[in-house]
Amino acid sequence: MDRLLINGGHRLEGELAVHSAKNCVLALLAACVLATRPVTLFNCPKITDIINMTKIIEALGGKIFWEKDDLTVDCSVLTGNEIPSSYAKEIRSSLFLMGPIIGRLKHAKAVFPGGCDIGIRPIDLHLKGLRALNIDIEETGGFLYCNGENARGNDIHLDFPSVGATENIMMAAVLAKGKTTITNAAKEPEIAALQKFLNKMGAKIAGAGSSTIVIEGVKKLDGCEFEPIPDRIVAGTYIIAAAITGGKLLVSNCVPDDITALLSKLENCVSRLNVGENSVYIECLKRPDTISLIETSPYPGFPTDLQAQILALETVSSGTSVIVENIFETRYKHVSELTKMGADITVRDRLALVRGVNRLKSAEVNACDLRGGAALVLAGLNAEGVTVVNNAKHIDRGYFMLDKALNSVGADIRRI
Repeated sequence: MDRLLINGGHRLEGELAVHSAKNCVLALLAACVLATRPVTLFNCPKITDIINMTKIIEALGGKIFWEKDDLTVDCSVLTGNEIPSSYAKEIRSSLFLMGPIIGRLKHAKAVFPGGCDIGIRPIDLHLKGLRALNIDIEETGGFLYCNGENARGNDIHLDFPSVGATENIMMAAVLAKGKTTITNAAKEPEIAALQKFLNKMGAKIAGAGSSTIVIEGVKKLDGCEFEPIPDRIVAGTYIIAAAITGGKLLVSNCVPDDITALLSKLENCVSRLNVGENSVYIECLKRPDTISLIETSPYPGFPTDLQAQILALETVSSGTSVIVENIFETRYKHVSELTKMGADITVRDRLALVRGVNRLKSAEVNACDLRGGAALVLAGLNAEGVTVVNNAKHIDRGYFMLDKALNSVGADIRRI
């Protein structure tokens, strides 16, 4: 069941509720390793990356309990400190477990992580930050051996505001002696959610959401109950799906403030855009006007995780758009697949020049990564005829039953 057959040309109408954020849940799951009592996370989507993260926790000796969409994690007793290579190669977020394992057990072993093949994503920022906490890290034979017996707080400046590095350092520092200050920290909403979660367990952290985060080390963390934030990338994907199909859609259970960069781009190119406290209503009853320039950048800038989807929309806009990918150097693998569908796109290094066409045509295409795969689904919704998207497993890593969600508002997608 790894292929999607999309019968294009159906306008999306109705309401779609956004599920909890994958990237938030993954960080919270990693942080559960720090807790000496059970933690319950409400409304967790059972998507591939989250399932794989729970399996890693089980391999460490933690216990996992699902009650419908609520997930309880009990790491009161841990029996291992090694992140299994079989799962680490599938999910880059497994790297987030290094900080918590070191914090809780003092020692950790991990293989270099996997995930989407969208270019070099060096872990140097993670390792530099952990070493600044006086954690000894040895790199041997593709493995990382970490010793945090003498971990202590420090002032750490990130050369780039990496989300993963910020989260890893926060979790490693929370049980270290003394105070840690992270400057040029990532500002993403998921960072603020992690701070709120850790503080609820007994941590002393301030500043998340700004460029400076201060962590006062504590001796232990307890359990708690917590609801992850809604997925801003899923919300953005749904909104773009409405625009590319000429639809009318209410996207609920979202945080519009978290996707301001997207909404500001769309407000002048669709028919109607109403922003509520926790919802967005979009109408696009005509061919979307062109967004002349889109540049990805760290939050609160335009998210790289929506670059592929907005590019798909621009392939059917009324003019020419320039898209600049500033985060990852090879995040245009979806372009060659979109050109099979009649898109007119030229890529030079980090820049994509997109000339809009009236409508895309169906083709058989391959999802090469999570967000690029989502972009191909959006393109298939617009295209004339039946589009086949292979390797749907990539899409399943970040979207909970995307095909069923879109079908509920008028799409015609079949999984085979």
